[in-house]
Amino acid sequence: MTPKEVLEFAKKNGAKMVDFKFLDLPGMWQHFSIPIEELSESSFEDGFGFDGSSIRGWQPINASDMLVVPDPNTAVMDPFTAVPTLSLICNIVDPVTREPYTRDPRYVAQKAEQYLKNTGIGDTAYFGPEAEFFIFDDIRYDSGAHFAFYSVDSVEGTWNTGREECPNQGYKPRHKEGYFPVPPSDKFQDMRTEMVLVMQQVGLQIECQHHEVATAGQAEIDMRFAPLVKMGDNLMWFKYIIKNVAYRHGKTVTFMPKPVFGDNGSGMHTHMSIWKGDTNVFAGDGYAGLSETALYAIGGILAHCRALCAFTNPTTNSYKRLVPGFEAPVNLAYSSRNRSAAVRIPMYSASPKAKRIEFRTPDPSCNGYLAFSAMLMAALDGIENKIHPGEPLDKDIYSLSPEELANVPSAPGSLEEAINALEEDHDFLMKGGVFTEDLIEKWIEYKRENEINPVKLRPHPYEFFLYYDI
Repeated sequence: MTPKEVLEFAKKNGAKMVDFKFLDLPGMWQHFSIPIEELSESSFEDGFGFDGSSIRGWQPINASDMLVVPDPNTAVMDPFTAVPTLSLICNIVDPVTREPYTRDPRYVAQKAEQYLKNTGIGDTAYFGPEAEFFIFDDIRYDSGAHFAFYSVDSVEGTWNTGREECPNQGYKPRHKEGYFPVPPSDKFQDMRTEMVLVMQQVGLQIECQHHEVATAGQAEIDMRFAPLVKMGDNLMWFKYIIKNVAYRHGKTVTFMPKPVFGDNGSGMHTHMSIWKGDTNVFAGDGYAGLSETALYAIGGILAHCRALCAFTNPTTNSYKRLVPGFEAPVNLAYSSRNRSAAVRIPMYSASPKAKRIEFRTPDPSCNGYLAFSAMLMAALDGIENKIHPGEPLDKDIYSLSPEELANVPSAPGSLEEAINALEEDHDFLMKGGVFTEDLIEKWIEYKRENEINPVKLRPHPYEFFLYYDI
């Protein structure tokens, strides 16, 4: 849309307010709203001022003035406001230089798309994430100097088979037995359908929805693939809609990778392909129908995977999921069909147009703009430097002997390991100025100061079970 068309769209839909949405560095939407009368065509150039020092990972207080500049192509009506509200996703601009802000994740994604075109390898990178999540009835948590606890609960939780529910009707999926059950075991079929319908209202293309493997309401809704920036936008709408639909039903959703011990965590397997015009450059006549270009892309992702995890698996909780035995891709290998490999080549279709790679390590706690951009930069580095991934590993990696497994590299075992890897290996991200040294340094600093060290310093409740009477 043009700015003029946005104003016409707002008038046609009776908008009374305008909501501006933008992203902090970790990946959470922030917003503020204005009356519709305050929006004009010039607003899409002039922007609106706000305090950047109050946004996580952004400006110091002595340089806090920033501008949000709405992107007219993102105009939709917000599906949750009581008053008709036009929603616009914004880019962040420095008010003095009028330059895009280098710590704006959306700007990183825009630069990554441009860098792809500049390389001549392709002109569009498509991403298709499969984000999983849990729908809970209740969540309680707190932490202090002398205590710490959390408690999640779900009507589906297998631990509630003996609970008095007046009456308890059962049908609670057991651990690791929640994949594709029909109702009444699947208690959230209708809620997920409502989520899908609301997503369609704002323009998301949805392929399917279903219950996932874990007990306690684990679910997955799959979006149709889209270009990088568009998919970053879509993922933000996806999370916003899922949380708000659940909330109005009295439920609560988390995209934490591992909220329930002893069951599968929530991943975000991400499909990726690169196209040049109408040609899928990943399609060929090599292994699993891949081109040499695709194999080099896999080589780049595997070579930089430990650093990539700082963006694709960016929380301390991420590494509770990345452990053997829960369908998580711990080992850095590739294979066709084999879901125990970090990179899989889906074989559902023989069509060259369907050929893609699936990076299975990411989880939905990530900032999509940064994660997809980092994936693309790793793939392009592999292509440009002809990094071959070696031979595929078509065995079940979990069944390999210790001797065989010793030859297979592994993903980081903690966020600290991933951040250390990023500190040592980030030149590939800085090509074309896509990621800046400033952003990477701030990401490392933020993760260490706000997440790694605070978690590391606190006693864990299970330590009391293990050691109190030592």
